[in-house]
Amino acid sequence: MIGRLRGIILEKQPPQVLLEANGVGYEVHMPMTCFYELPALEHEAIIFTHFVVREDAQLLFGFNSKQERALFRELIKVNGVGPKLALAILSGMSAQQFVTAVEREEVASLVKIPGVGKKTAERLVVEMKDRFKGMHADLFAPDTAFALTSESPAAAGNDAESEAVAALVALGYKPQEASRMVSKVGRPDADCETLIREALRAAI
Repeated sequence: MIGRLRGIILEKQPPQVLLEANGVGYEVHMPMTCFYELPALEHEAIIFTHFVVREDAQLLFGFNSKQERALFRELIKVNGVGPKLALAILSGMSAQQFVTAVEREEVASLVKIPGVGKKTAERLVVEMKDRFKGMHADLFAPDTAFALTSESPAAAGNDAESEAVAALVALGYKPQEASRMVSKVGRPDADCETLIREALRAAI
């Protein structure tokens, strides 16, 4: 299993990054909360990965810390939650925000995430709350690597809004809904990552 990659960022197409390590380019799917913290293109990054093998694809999911990866692995153990939905959950809110929502049983916050209905949200609260109790107390503490840092520089382009819409669709939002979300927060000077961040914040 591929558990960690260290290499140069060649491309950033939210929510996917192309990382070159030892001459091999790895396509890695990342939650947007992790994606925001990546360095700029041509800079080195270390990504902790989870490898998923399906009949029709082999996928790498990446995270900035082992704790975020651990939470992702716990999420996909929940009945009805696959890697794509887990990615959407951790894109809609930071790992710490998710833990807080579960501990406070905030079902209403969870159902705002695409693909999470009321039953799934209730199942997440029940199952994840029990799993948190069995983990180390400091694993998901607020002062861990989960706190968002200031966003990394990203190249702004004329197609920032269309890229942002495409990223939201990849995370599970319907095209019309994604367009509406981006148009609400759109402004001429905003880059793709900023638009995605603000659209997701407004949705939650």
